[in-house]
Amino acid sequence: MQSALLALGDIRGWSCWDLGAHYGLYSVALARRVGSIGQVGAFEPNPLSFRRLAYHRRLNRLTQLKLFQMATSDRSESAELYTYGKLESTTTHLRYDGETAQAACRPILIESVRLDELIADGRLQLPDLVKIDIEGHAHRAIEGIAETLARKLPVFILAFHGNPEAATVRQILAQWGYRSRPIGHASPDAPVGDFLFTPPG
Repeated sequence: MQSALLALGDIRGWSCWDLGAHYGLYSVALARRVGSIGQVGAFEPNPLSFRRLAYHRRLNRLTQLKLFQMATSDRSESAELYTYGKLESTTTHLRYDGETAQAACRPILIESVRLDELIADGRLQLPDLVKIDIEGHAHRAIEGIAETLARKLPVFILAFHGNPEAATVRQILAQWGYRSRPIGHASPDAPVGDFLFTPPG
């Protein structure tokens, strides 16, 4: 994923979204590259990860980095973030379809947001690049930007964690003419791995 981001070249002035920002490894790097005339919107619902993300923004004095303590989905509502073990884990996630919380799960109440609403409210710019790594829910996030895609087709860098995430994302983006290729060693149609999606033209 890092090599794919570097291969984008000069992205000064771009608007980038980082969905699943964690501690801000990619958010901070993108904010530095887009510069003061660009914008990066970083989304992280895990409260511990969000605090560290906010610390890294302050440490680097990145006013162009906008933080949202929210999950991204196809609807704006209160939701539960499922956690197993410590909050430091990168596998906290929204409930999967059919998933029941096990005894070891400690759900945390969070907010999810449909990104089209943030665009409509002027809180976020239309994206040139969207990086998504949200533990199997990328399809829900993309279903929440239908209005955005009708206005602008960004580059996507996605981490797939299985089906139906991968199949649904491919179906939606194919309708807009996107081409995809794996980043790394995944096969082109694998349900797991990192992928670059580029719009037509």
